[in-house]
Amino acid sequence: MIKYYTRACNFYYGKQAKYLIKKKIALPLCGNINIAFDKIEIFKRKDKKVQSKIIDIKKVKNLAQKQKLKIKKDLKKISSKRKNFLKNINFSEPTIMGILNLTPDSFSDGGKFNKKAKSLKQILKMINNGAKVIDIGGESTRPGSKIIDPNIEWKRVKDIIKNFKKKHKKTCLSFDTRKSELMAKGIKYGVDLINDVSGFEYDKNSLNKIKKFNIPKVLHHMQGIPSNMQNNPKYSNVLLDIYDFFEKKIDNEIKDKKIIIDPGIGFGKTLKHNLTLISNISLFHSLGFPILVGTSRKRFINQISGKNDSDDRTGGTIASVLYLMSQGVQIFRVHNVNEIKQGILVYKKILINK
Repeated sequence: MIKYYTRACNFYYGKQAKYLIKKKIALPLCGNINIAFDKIEIFKRKDKKVQSKIIDIKKVKNLAQKQKLKIKKDLKKISSKRKNFLKNINFSEPTIMGILNLTPDSFSDGGKFNKKAKSLKQILKMINNGAKVIDIGGESTRPGSKIIDPNIEWKRVKDIIKNFKKKHKKTCLSFDTRKSELMAKGIKYGVDLINDVSGFEYDKNSLNKIKKFNIPKVLHHMQGIPSNMQNNPKYSNVLLDIYDFFEKKIDNEIKDKKIIIDPGIGFGKTLKHNLTLISNISLFHSLGFPILVGTSRKRFINQISGKNDSDDRTGGTIASVLYLMSQGVQIFRVHNVNEIKQGILVYKKILINK
């Protein structure tokens, strides 16, 4: 069976983008007239063989009928404005998701914010610095980590989740958990978004259990489980395999379509896999949903920078965020909110003023 995939490429920004869209030379990316594209990369996959070619969008009409229909359908999704289904979030603007790990063993900040006073102070700091979403988790999913009892996980997060909306009504609250019973508890106390790093694979009952709540979800990709995900991960084609995973979930399991796509950088991926996903991230726009990416402090930054590594990896995080932003990614999951916000503000001003 032959399957085709469409990746938007050759982007323009600001005044140039608006001009090209007006002249119908280029299309808006996700309905955003400040980012336009006039070329696409078409991947053709047959069994394990993958070929690709880059063509001008005006040449789509010259393709064979079956291929043309698929590419036109993809182009409609790529260029359509994203529905703003998440509380107080506009997907036409870059959004920062601030990370709050209430764990003793997370890879970067484990144990740092476990005390209630410290966690409350950190939440307020991230919101004041520009985070529109706060992602709270009580179970580490770093490479090699073990599954913990749901009662322990809930005990770590319950006070913060129960009281979050009393102080931060306008801030979107995301709950990072793989367990359906905790998802339901969190929703009861005002959680706006479920972020399950297993892609709703760990707890097979999770999608059914939360279906009645009609709540937005992050559809995240992970190969394996945290305890073994970095033990020689392999793909036939990492980019297209993960696309197929998302497509299957969207078509067969998640009916409400309130979905945010996250390819899961560092979750069952080598350095080469991570770089392939980041550099080709615009492929996932053809699924028709907002994209979230978490590169903050990840090991791939150390693998690239070597002796220039640092504890916070702020430089590498900002570099990856700005590249992803130039590719139309809408949400960035980060630790250092203020530094990332500063980078986005400056980069956006330069980009849009072109």
